[in-house]
Amino acid sequence: MVIKRIDPLSAAKIGGIIAAAIGLLAGVVFFLVSSLFGAALGQQEGGGLAMFGGAMGMVLLPILYGIFGFIGGLIQAFIYNLAAGFVGGIRIETE
Repeated sequence: MVIKRIDPLSAAKIGGIIAAAIGLLAGVVFFLVSSLFGAALGQQEGGGLAMFGGAMGMVLLPILYGIFGFIGGLIQAFIYNLAAGFVGGIRIETE
């Protein structure tokens, strides 16, 4: 079996979903670290800002990762299709 072509839009959707999931994990870590700094700063000026930044990270990181994952998947599938035209694709052995 040989993969001769990958649909760029299909690959872009999968890439975007995977990257958004990774962005969600990164956002959770960012939120937890920011919350720790916010709690450590307490009533000082930067405490609330650190916690707000952590919450925004949980929202923005999955969105940004998803967008860039989509674009990256689209570009990678396009380049794969060009390369597969020259070398014939990836050969896969199945049972």
